[in-house]
Amino acid sequence: MWLFLVFLMVPLIEIALFIQVGGLIGLLPTLAIVVLTAIIGTYLVRSQGARALADLRRSFSELQDPSEPLAHGAMILLSGALLLTPGFFTDAVGFALLVPGVRSAVMRWARQRIKVTRFQMGPEPQRPPHRDPSPARGDVIDGDFTEVPQGKSPNHPGSGWTRH
Repeated sequence: MWLFLVFLMVPLIEIALFIQVGGLIGLLPTLAIVVLTAIIGTYLVRSQGARALADLRRSFSELQDPSEPLAHGAMILLSGALLLTPGFFTDAVGFALLVPGVRSAVMRWARQRIKVTRFQMGPEPQRPPHRDPSPARGDVIDGDFTEVPQGKSPNHPGSGWTRH
């Protein structure tokens, strides 16, 4: 139900903000701000995304838990989607997610609510193969067959895959 409320409220907030800002500064400056925030946001997302990817690679190479760099990368990706969406509210949330302190606060909030039960790097431990407890049935294979005549008939059209 909360997801429905988000999808309902965000467009209503955006419409209200467009009307308010457009009434204060006019149509063209409002549209210019929306385009400018998309351009600036794209640049910031690109630079911070590259940094987050480097942090993720470093955590893999040092065999550390990659969950925090992955979460930061996911929040940067969400930030990019919000900044490319036209609107003042989504831009504000997108720019907020680009601030490392805000992302860290979101991570602390998420850690209180999410419990990781297992983390493992590397291959799965080897287990003994599963053995079928039923007795062996032998090498009997049940099947049907159709006899095919040896020669082709002279008016056989061919398969189309070969030249006849």
